[in-house]
Amino acid sequence: MVFRIELCTMKFCQNLSPTLGRPAKTVEMPVVKPTIETDVLTSIDPKTLEDSHVYVHCYVDDPEDEMLIRIWKTTFLIDRVSGAKAGLIHAENITLAPLWTMIPGGSPYRFLLIFSSLPKSCIQFDFVEEISQPGGFFFTNISRNERDVYHITIL
Repeated sequence: MVFRIELCTMKFCQNLSPTLGRPAKTVEMPVVKPTIETDVLTSIDPKTLEDSHVYVHCYVDDPEDEMLIRIWKTTFLIDRVSGAKAGLIHAENITLAPLWTMIPGGSPYRFLLIFSSLPKSCIQFDFVEEISQPGGFFFTNISRNERDVYHITIL
C-alpha cells in the first residue's frame, strides 16, 4: 500500500495574506508496519488483547405522559459470579447525568448503551445504575449471549 502526499507552495500576496498555490510536487511513501519490542508485548494484559464491547439497547414503550430520563456514568454490567464490572463507555440518544432527556408522551423511545467487555467466564450479569438516590436502573440475572447484544425494556 502506498499513500500519496501532495506538497503545496506558499505564495504571499501584496497584502501579506498567505494563499496556497497549485501542488508543486507529489511524493509517494510506502506504509511501514511498526515493530513492537518483545518486552512491551509480554507486558500487555492478555485480557485486553481480545477487547470487545457489550451493547444494551434500551426501550421505553409508549409512556402516557412526557417524562425525563438520564443515565449515570456509574452504570455497570456486573458479573454474577466474579463481581467484575463492565463500565459504561458511551450513551447514544440519552443524556448523562446531571442533564435530562425529555421523552414525549405517547410514543416509544429507544437509546443505546455501550459497555466495556465482560470476562469471558461470565454467563450471567446484572445491569446496575449505582447512584446515591432512589430510582436507579436495576435488572438482574441477564443471561450472556455470544453476540453481547441485549435488549431491555426499561418502562
